[in-house]
Amino acid sequence: MPEIFGQLFGIAVFASLIRAFVPLFLATLGGLFNERSGIVNIGIDGMMIFGTWFGAWGSLRFGPLAGLLIATLAGTLVALIHAVATVTFRVDQIVSGVAINILALGVPRFLSIVAFGEGQEAQSPAVRSLPKIDLPGLGEISPVVPLTVVLGVAAWWVLNRTVLGLRLRSAGENPRAAESLGVRVVNMRYAGVLISGAFAGLAGGYLSVELVGQYTEGMNQGRGFIALAALILGNWSVIGVAFSCLLFAWTEALTVYLRVDWINNAFIASLPYIVTLVVLALFSRRVRPPKAVGQAYEAGSPV
Repeated sequence: MPEIFGQLFGIAVFASLIRAFVPLFLATLGGLFNERSGIVNIGIDGMMIFGTWFGAWGSLRFGPLAGLLIATLAGTLVALIHAVATVTFRVDQIVSGVAINILALGVPRFLSIVAFGEGQEAQSPAVRSLPKIDLPGLGEISPVVPLTVVLGVAAWWVLNRTVLGLRLRSAGENPRAAESLGVRVVNMRYAGVLISGAFAGLAGGYLSVELVGQYTEGMNQGRGFIALAALILGNWSVIGVAFSCLLFAWTEALTVYLRVDWINNAFIASLPYIVTLVVLALFSRRVRPPKAVGQAYEAGSPV
């Protein structure tokens, strides 16, 4: 029993949980902004994939800090495509997100061939990372870890204590009423989607630059979809999604450290996805999404 307890809650598991929590929480924060503004963004996974590639490429060319910034910019530019399609042209939001995910399957491979040469389409050379912070008991962690905590606090403050947050939330709850009070709903929805892309790009950049040390095809492992599940479980609140991401990050850490004879290793490796499905099945009907999320809106017209 003590051995099992250590595999479930040991220091090594906690350290791995922190590393897994960062990209998931960043991506979920991004999803929180776009859905509170009224736009569904299942393309978060694709934006993260673009972030992983551009983060590695930027780190190779200009250094790790520039790589993370370039990854953030890449996620924002991909999000701009989603914003133009869904907000301006009112394309179905699910279809637009799927298109971004499909692009993310092919474009990074093509860019890898162009940037790294033939035979390097599936991965990049090793990249440099930021200087690590040494924490007693936890080992070395990336500076992005405390930055993630700061961004989480900032996101809560912006959404709940600022005029911008109030306007953004009103665009996702009742855009017609918000517009009647002078809120530019289109601008708020653009802002929500672009912020989402920036967070997703940074999450992807963290994976390739700080966590793995290179871009590898498939390294995102569907974290963008798990982020959407964490968003639902967290009931579209910063504190709620933080606890949700901790749960999912813990299950990801268990895939590394949980090894017992009576549990199949394949089942352990599938834990994050199994937990995601269970959570969606149990809690999807007990949460309250923004009332106008997923609904196209044209300025001057009813939803």
